[in-house]
Amino acid sequence: MKLAANLFAALAVLLTAQTASAQSSYPNRPVKILVGFTPGTAPDLAARILADRFADVWGTAFVIENIPGAGSNIATDRVAKATADGYTLLMGGNPSLVINPSLYATLPFDPIKDFAPISQVFVAANVLAVPPALPVKTVAELVALAKAEPGKLSYGHAGVGTSQHLGAELFKYRAHVDIAAVAYRGSTELVPDLIANRINMSFANIVNVMPLAREGKLRALAITSIKRSPLAPDLPTMSESGFPGFEAVPWFGLLAPAGTPTDVLDKLHGETVKALAIPEVRKKFDALGLEPIGNTPSEFAAVIRKETPEWAKVIKDAGIKLGN
Repeated sequence: MKLAANLFAALAVLLTAQTASAQSSYPNRPVKILVGFTPGTAPDLAARILADRFADVWGTAFVIENIPGAGSNIATDRVAKATADGYTLLMGGNPSLVINPSLYATLPFDPIKDFAPISQVFVAANVLAVPPALPVKTVAELVALAKAEPGKLSYGHAGVGTSQHLGAELFKYRAHVDIAAVAYRGSTELVPDLIANRINMSFANIVNVMPLAREGKLRALAITSIKRSPLAPDLPTMSESGFPGFEAVPWFGLLAPAGTPTDVLDKLHGETVKALAIPEVRKKFDALGLEPIGNTPSEFAAVIRKETPEWAKVIKDAGIKLGN
């Protein structure tokens, strides 16, 4: 019995040492970062900036995998069910983590229990944009047109539960207008139809809208953040445009499956914060209209817990239902 006990103890020590060695050598093979939106969108671009930095630091490939659909639920679910070893990460945001729990009767994942938050990466803003062919130049004129032609106008969004979808539904509720919804697989996918006036408006990401607005291909009416953006200082907020307190902004952060070893999470958190503090990286984020965050895992988790009931109230009060 004593020999067996000693053998068991020695084996346990060996396994612990091997596990510690494997964790301390992280990453020693390619890491996937899943993004629930199409290439060219804000979370995709932010993930690629971080992936390049991580690859430089660790000499290991960090590969972006775009899995759009269902308001990013598909990508989120895959990470929730992935092996908790740090080799499958999520660039996840408020659509699947905060908003969708109030829109879907059931979700295949639990935003609180199934993930280990690493750090919020950025917060951005959406811009209410219309095609130049639409005869409106202000939010007030858009509301007047929508009321004059109930049910005839349409808006595009990047999926149920996204800030674009919620922003438009909140606008409809606050303005008392009837505007049809058209869902797309991502922000970049709806832009051609918006330019061509096949859809009449969208609360599209500032990254995708402002370059086109400057070229005259779209008309930007207002921004959805509480404050004006340095990227478009002349563009009024929705609050300034007759909707006090209106805010519908996307944020995204890095997460791993629950149960990922603490030292792996610590490594990822440390390098994320370092990356977001580098002037060169911040300049890239600024150019995209993204505000870097870089908070702690506990602070990130607190944001998810705080905002979930807040958006649940907005969704209930506005009568927003799945499929809008």
